[in-house]
Amino acid sequence: MAIWVVSLVSSGGSHRPPAPAPAVADAGATGRVGTSAAATTGASELARENQAVQTALGYTAYVTSGSASKREIALTFDDGPGPYTPQIVAILKRHKVPATFFVVGRSVKDFGVYLPSELAAGFVLGDHTQDHEPMAALSLKDQTAQLVDQAADIEHYGAPFPHLFRPPYGSFNETTLSITKRLKMLTILWTIDTNDFAQPGVKKIVNAVLDGARPGAIVLMHDAGGTRTQTVQALPTIIRALRKRGYTLVTVPRLLADDPPLEADQVPPKGLSGG
Repeated sequence: MAIWVVSLVSSGGSHRPPAPAPAVADAGATGRVGTSAAATTGASELARENQAVQTALGYTAYVTSGSASKREIALTFDDGPGPYTPQIVAILKRHKVPATFFVVGRSVKDFGVYLPSELAAGFVLGDHTQDHEPMAALSLKDQTAQLVDQAADIEHYGAPFPHLFRPPYGSFNETTLSITKRLKMLTILWTIDTNDFAQPGVKKIVNAVLDGARPGAIVLMHDAGGTRTQTVQALPTIIRALRKRGYTLVTVPRLLADDPPLEADQVPPKGLSGG
């Protein structure tokens, strides 16, 4: 998969995040449906997670991990929905694992029927663009369309406007960040890239997660964009092994609420190519 140059904007170096503002009950901030998510986590917890996203956005444009102060890890899945999405959702539900899905708009056109089950389970939906284009290669107009068109497609299936964004291939630039700031979207990168898109083998996918596991980590996997049988097979082992090591598996908003990053605009992972 191609690697794209990432142009970054610094917001002034490292510092502790500001104290959170009073929580607001805006169910759209994380891409959940308010009623089902509130039934799963409680309205107050949902509001806390929603506020955490906006609080983080107040001092950083993107994050790669939490601060490592809590033993939590967020599993994330890109490129869906697709033919393997129901299997991944079923595994997560069976093991009672919250997760975050970064959805491609063009995939919704063929597999949008799977989104309601993700929403009903309380999973978080983020924006992964309309066409999985490298954002840094696009104009302001086209980058904006990639984000808002995707949002419109998932809203058709009952999802609120997504305020989490993952750039395909890790490709973004100053233009991207100016748009996401205006749309109140927080860019979510990753700590661990499993490279499952390349189908390296179940064992390698599992080992990538376990070798890179640390408190506050964000794990990148895929539920679509190709054959995902290896991801499906690796997922139960990953879940069991992380829990055996004492990790709690959470959504990205929960991670931000429990373990917010201490640095503004963290250094992105080397060789961005996933997503």
